[in-house]
Amino acid sequence: MAETPDTLPIDTNLVELPQTTLDKFLDGRVMIEQPAKGRHRAGLDAVYLAASLPDATTGHVMDLGTGVGSAAFCAAWRLPKITVTGVEVDAVAASLARRGLALPENQRFAERVTIVEADLTAKGSIRHATGLHPSQADHVIMNPPYYDSSRFRVTPQKERAAAHALDERGVEPWLRTASDLLKKGGTLSVIFRADGLQELLDAMQGRFGAVDIVPIRPTATSAATRVIVRAVSQSKAPLQLLPGFTLHDETGDAFTEQAQKILRHGNGLDLVFRR
Repeated sequence: MAETPDTLPIDTNLVELPQTTLDKFLDGRVMIEQPAKGRHRAGLDAVYLAASLPDATTGHVMDLGTGVGSAAFCAAWRLPKITVTGVEVDAVAASLARRGLALPENQRFAERVTIVEADLTAKGSIRHATGLHPSQADHVIMNPPYYDSSRFRVTPQKERAAAHALDERGVEPWLRTASDLLKKGGTLSVIFRADGLQELLDAMQGRFGAVDIVPIRPTATSAATRVIVRAVSQSKAPLQLLPGFTLHDETGDAFTEQAQKILRHGNGLDLVFRR
C-alpha cells in the first residue's frame, strides 16, 4: 500500500540496486524499500496474506517468494511471538528486504526476521543445501506469481515477469517445497487468483488437508478475483468454504470497514480458521 514515496540513491554493495522508494504499509507502521520502476512493486496482497495468520500464531513462519519482505514484515509487526524467514531467489529483492530491516520504522520486529536467498523451486538436495531444511517451519505463507506464462501474456521486462508469471511447472514446485518445509500439522496460507483455485487444490493433493478457502471480492456483489487458501500439512480433514472478504463498498472506491482494519491497523482477517 504505497504512500508518498521518497526516491533513494543507488546502493553501492556488490548487488547493483535500482532507484528505490520507501513506501508505508499498515499506515506507516511498516516501511518497505522497493524498486521505483521496472520491477514488481509490492501491493495490498502482501497485507492480506500476512493477515491470514491467526492472532494467536506463534513459532517459525516462512514467507516463500518474500520479494522485498512486505508480507514477512507485516506478519512480524502484528505477531510478536513469531520469527520469520523470508525466502527469495532474486538478489535485488533480497538485498532490498535486508536493507528494509535496518529502517527505523521496522526496528520493532527486525531482530525476528531473516532473509534467505534461495531458489525454492529447485530440487530437494539443492534447496536443503541452501538452508531450506525439511520440517523447520510451523507456518508457511506465500504469494506465488499469479499467472501461467503459457496462458497469459506476460510483460517483456524479465525482472517483472519473474514476479508475475509461473514457469511451465506452474504452482506445483511451490506447494512441494511448502510441504517439505512444514512440520506435520503446520499450516500453509496462499493468496492466488480465484480462477487458479483448481490448480492450487490439485497441487495440494496428498500433501495438505483441512483446506479453508476465503474468496476476496472487489465489492459485495462482484465475483471473487482472489482467494486465500489455508491448509494443514498432512491433514485428512475435508475442505470448507469460509465467508468471503469484501474490499470496497458498492461504489468500488472506499474500502470496507474490515478492509481498513486490515490495511491501516494491521488486524487479522478475523475468520475462524481450523487450527
